[in-house]
Amino acid sequence: MSAHCMLTGARPGFGNRISHSHRRTSRRFDPNIQSKRYWLPSEGRYVRLRLSTKGIKTVDSIGVEAAVARIRARGGKV
Repeated sequence: MSAHCMLTGARPGFGNRISHSHRRTSRRFDPNIQSKRYWLPSEGRYVRLRLSTKGIKTVDSIGVEAAVARIRARGGKV
């Protein structure tokens, strides 16, 4: 599965590892993706979302209904 957040759209960033001798090799900065299950009262079912930790805090503040609406507005499947 790809390392991206369904809500915020956070994706891996890319950069370089720089050794002591200053040689550069490619590396990846992955977002902290967690799989979390929420109860969706409007549909009477649980939904499992793959969210970054920032996305989890956003769901806590705006609510799961609004978060699912944002995900669907971005074209995501819930």
